[in-house]
Amino acid sequence: MAKPLVQATGRRKASVARVRLFDGSGQVTLNGRPLEDYFPTMATRLRVMEPLQITQTQGRYDVLAKLEGGGL
Repeated sequence: MAKPLVQATGRRKASVARVRLFDGSGQVTLNGRPLEDYFPTMATRLRVMEPLQITQTQGRYDVLAKLEGGGL
């Protein structure tokens, strides 16, 4: 796998999200599952993709995230 453009870790209470962005086609993978499988409702998917939509970069980067704790 190529070297990520950006790596970041976010924490809140007992939850941890480790996210890597790669140049790509807009594929989003959360804990090894596609976005549509991980978040079945459209409202939740839109909320997750909001930062990429605001910056007009949706479809430009692949997102690989490992999420732990805290539920959805």
